[in-house]
Amino acid sequence: MSTHPGADVLRYTAFSADPDGGNPAGVVLDASGLDDAAMQAIAAELGYSESAFLTAADGHGGHTVRYFSPKAEVPFCGHATVATALALAERDGPGDLVFSTLAGQVPVTVTREAGELRATLTSVEPHIAEITPGDLAEALAALDWRETELDPGFPPRIAFAGARHLVLAAATRERLADLSYDFARLEALMHRLDLTTLQLVWRESGTVFHVRDPFPVGGVVEDPATGAAAAAFGAYARETGLVPEEATLTLHQGADMGRPGTLTVSLTAGDARVAVSGTGTRIG
Repeated sequence: MSTHPGADVLRYTAFSADPDGGNPAGVVLDASGLDDAAMQAIAAELGYSESAFLTAADGHGGHTVRYFSPKAEVPFCGHATVATALALAERDGPGDLVFSTLAGQVPVTVTREAGELRATLTSVEPHIAEITPGDLAEALAALDWRETELDPGFPPRIAFAGARHLVLAAATRERLADLSYDFARLEALMHRLDLTTLQLVWRESGTVFHVRDPFPVGGVVEDPATGAAAAAFGAYARETGLVPEEATLTLHQGADMGRPGTLTVSLTAGDARVAVSGTGTRIG
């Protein structure tokens, strides 16, 4: 438990029904009495890639939510959003929620399917940006990847759906599995480009992908299951023509870390926003 008085800190994992899988997050359902320093201290003490703090509720499913990594506040976090929605659903029952985040309004729906709670978030409006050859070269150098090890069918891009992520695709599963990078070098580049994570991907089939997310700017070597990056990747894959305008993608993440999780990304024709869904469970 947190040593901060008055803070009831819950622990949930998102994108797995197994407490030892997916991505753990701290959740404080009533953080109205905590200042920024206290929220940051709790996130650092927990050591999870992010923790979520509800600072205000409107009584009609609307909540103001802030997200902190062990190092800094972040504008949006998908797995902590799912964890928070599941915590609220366990307390209040399934239903529709709206989270007001620094990135914008994020609707979340929690349903119960075969006795299991599942949360689906809908991202803010996404967009895709180019990365300069020099910045790409620096990213590859920090990762110790060669350009020839990239999948030529996946153009490197910066994708946003609440936070910015650099999308790089490995040509082989072996390249994705062998992740050993220069923490300080990659962190410096990510700060300069305002990146939250790198979304490293390998395509298993038309709609199935394996992903990994280095997160040095959060003080974490790797994120086990990254909902914001999954949303950004869905927008990237659609905009670059890698998947149809309407598609359901399955992202497997965390297996290389021993914390396997599954993220479902749904793209709807005529709607630029991206839906990300998954299960989760309370830890401890």
